[in-house]
Order: sequence, then C-alpha cells, then structure tokens
Amino acid sequence: MNPSEARFELIAVPAPKTFPNVKTPVISDEVMTQRLKKILNALHQHKLDAVIIYADKEHGGNFEYLAGFIPRFEEALLILTADGQLSYVMGNENLKLVPHARNSGKCLHAPAFSLPNQPMDNDAPLSDVLAQAGLKNGNQIGVVGWKLFTSKLSDTQYQFDVPAFILEAIIETAGDRKKVVNATSLFISPADGARRLNTASEIAFYEFGANLASTNVMAALDQIEPGKTEKQIGHWLSADGQPGNVVMIAATGERFADACLYPSDKQIQRGDKFSLTVGFKGGLTSRAAYVVADENELPPAVADYLSALAIPYYRAVTSWLETLRPGLTGGELYQTIENVMPKEKWHWHLNPGHLVADEEWLCSPVSADSAIKLESGMIFQIDIIPSLPGYGGCSIEDTVALADATLRKELQSHFPEVWQRMETRKAYLHDVLNITVSEDVILLSNTVGYLRPFLLDKHRALVRQP
Repeated sequence: MNPSEARFELIAVPAPKTFPNVKTPVISDEVMTQRLKKILNALHQHKLDAVIIYADKEHGGNFEYLAGFIPRFEEALLILTADGQLSYVMGNENLKLVPHARNSGKCLHAPAFSLPNQPMDNDAPLSDVLAQAGLKNGNQIGVVGWKLFTSKLSDTQYQFDVPAFILEAIIETAGDRKKVVNATSLFISPADGARRLNTASEIAFYEFGANLASTNVMAALDQIEPGKTEKQIGHWLSADGQPGNVVMIAATGERFADACLYPSDKQIQRGDKFSLTVGFKGGLTSRAAYVVADENELPPAVADYLSALAIPYYRAVTSWLETLRPGLTGGELYQTIENVMPKEKWHWHLNPGHLVADEEWLCSPVSADSAIKLESGMIFQIDIIPSLPGYGGCSIEDTVALADATLRKELQSHFPEVWQRMETRKAYLHDVLNITVSEDVILLSNTVGYLRPFLLDKHRALVRQP
C-alpha cells in the first residue's frame, strides 16, 4: 500500500506488554576480546602507532567499549599501541577500577585528571606518563574523542575535541603536530566504525536498557493526571538504580521555564502539552502529546491536532518501520521520510533515525543522499521530530535493530528470554497495530509503534486500518 493512502484511526486497543525486573546481561569475555581486536586491526589499517582514547563521565563510550567502565567523575585516557599493549591513565579516584577492566592493561597515574584541590602526588608531566605507556617521538598517533567532524574543511583530521592540555602533551610526545590525527572514526564512523555493528551478546546487553526505558515510560503514561506534578511523573521514569544516558524529561506546559531542565513542582493542567523521555544504555523512549481525553478538550488553536500533526507523524513512523531493512542505504531511508513528511512543511531537522549504543546518539548513517548501507547488527533509534508552528509535539521514539538470520539464530539460542520478548513485541506490532516489518527487524523497546495522542485516554491509540 502507498503510505499516503493508508488510513489511521484512534481506537481502543490493549497496551503493549512490558517486562519489569529483567536480569542485566553481561557482555561476554569473548566479545570484549573481539572488540579489542577490531580496534587493533583498524589501527594497523590506518598505519597508526597508537590510539589515545579520551573519556569523562559524559563522553566515555569509546573508552568503555574496550575497558567496560567509564571514569565516573574524572577524566581518563586509554592508550592502545600497535603491538597490542593497553595502558590506563587515571586520576586519583579511578585507579582502583583498572584491575577490573574487561581488557587488562597497565595502570598509570595522572593526578591532573583528578578533582580540584586533590593531592597532586607523583605529578609528572603528562608527556612523561604517555612515554610510560610506550609512546615516543615520531609516532603516528590517533586521538579518539567523541565527535565526528563532518564539515567540508580539508583538515578535519586535525580537529580535536579533547582538552587542550591533553592534546598539547600528545603533540609534544609525537614531536610533530602533523603526526597527531583525529581517529574517532575508527570507533563510530557510520560507514565502517567498529561500534556500529553489534553481536548477539551486545544486543542482549543493550536490550536491557531499551526494555527498561520503555517499561518506565508506559508506567509514567498511565500516571498522567491533572493536578499531579512533573516530579510525581518523573518518579516513574527511574528504576533499578540505573543511570540515564540523557536528561530525563517529564515536562508539562511550556518546557524550560526558568531555564529548568528537570522535573519540577509544576502541576499538570488539562489541555497542556506534555513531554516524557528517559534513556538508558541501549535505548531511549520518548513521548510527546496533549493532556486531554479527546479532541474536544484541545485548545482551540490546535483543535485539529489529530489530523494536522498526529496522524501525518504516525504515517511517517509506520513508513520508516516498514521500510527499514539491511541493504537499504541511509539516503533511501531519509527519502522515505521526505516523501511522506516533507521537511519544508514539517520542519524536522535532525537525522530521521540514528545508531545507539552506550550513548543515546552514537552516529547516523541516515542523511540526504547517504550511500551507507544499513547492516545487520545496527541498533536504531526512531527519531523523527516534526515541528509544526503553533502545535505541541508528537513523538514516539523507540529502539529497534537489524538482525539477519544468523544473528537472530544466535539470539534465540543463547538469549532465549531476550528473544521471546522481541517476538512478543513484533507480534503486538503486527497483530494489534497492523504494522509489518522486515523479518530482519527486531524490537528492543516494548512501545514501538504505540501512540496515544490524548494522554488522559489510557485506552485508545492510533492504529492503521487494514
């Protein structure tokens, strides 16, 4: 069926099943070793003598990919040399983590990475510490931050996103500024970065976070009522003591009042627009809609919200889901959304779909004219954000992945409980919401495709009509 001809109606349907209190998988030792080998092979391919991976609490994904942990409230470096040696350069309070690293290595101390006014014992110049890790004058060194500089400047390989005092020490060690290059793409390039593809063990690990986020959002949706505060709704988004990988959102009415980013004491009012978001390692779930029971309760200026925004947006999401498959290019997926929800009218400006991992946004192969082919092992967040002037948002961001027959068989064999949850979600998508996805699409979130445009109506959702 042509997506533009599909009909959608707001009807009573059962809510999707959620799975609270599931166990957290641990990524296998074998996969952690494979990760190290992938980066080492990339290092050799790019003729680098070493890569230096920067991390802090907010930007630790590439470090964690090999280490299995982040440096919490300090900075850190992880150095991999071409002969396969790892060195962890840590501040005062993260030295104790190195013996627990998933890929073992030498522990080196850099007090400058510590918090202000802590003891600076053994405060050797950082260049001396780098030398202890095996780096020397004349080395070709790749620096791994967390950004891909994709401007059209010819010298993007010499743009860096690490603190200047660290970069200066690296350049001093190499002895030549041109010997130091940005190597973040080895990890997160959407075309060939090591982290863009996931094994069964990694998908099972990340499904935990996607399941938790979507389970919590469903619980929060059921709690939304006039008179309750943002804090009371935000309470339902936190669970199992897990750290979020984005700022939690439970916002009613106008967001960012008094520059506030977090759930506050603001009370929900009937007719408010409402935003709800939580994300954990492996997946984010987000919802945006109106606090009403039906169209008659909408503010007059947005009385046609259902037909003007919610249904066109839902058409775009269903088209995205049914188009997604391995072998499709990122440009083709982008054009799918452009065809059903033209940017000129709907003013979406980010990539309509991106990859996730430990970070909520890893990178994206989806852009206009992208020739990058989508592959088995990629984990995607549905991220189409229309902006229609005068209207509140409409959003059902969730997490899916691509898995070919081999990967699906591994999941089914080695992670049967994860696999059964995925099958339950796909059956709901097909049998209740009438959305049919490729057999190579697996669902990590419970709420994929589920849209309540009116948040006080806990029973009706948009459904495509056969």
